[in-house]
Amino acid sequence: MIADDSDSIRLVLQDIISIGKFELAGEARDGKEAVEKFSAIKPDLLLLDLAMPKKDGLTVIKEIKASHPDAKIIVITATDDQKLINKCLEEGAASCISKPFDFDKVLATIKTVLKD
Repeated sequence: MIADDSDSIRLVLQDIISIGKFELAGEARDGKEAVEKFSAIKPDLLLLDLAMPKKDGLTVIKEIKASHPDAKIIVITATDDQKLINKCLEEGAASCISKPFDFDKVLATIKTVLKD
């Protein structure tokens, strides 16, 4: 599942998912929608932006992990705030990838997180 408020980023992530031969379970354009859709769909993995309307990514991580402790979440963010990135990892994100991102790195991270 992809949660990002940017249409262009969602399209790029869709391409990466397709190239990796994974199935896209759903998309969300804001944090509130991300939590709702995650709970309804229960995807194997969530690719999550941190800066989104309605609920930020850190809040999304906390809410999803509270009800789905085994949820696998990869944060994809443009922030360089290391404290925020560390907080995401402390709250249960499996990995954080910085924007602009490399296709191969995203694909490799998805494969690694899904194996764990």
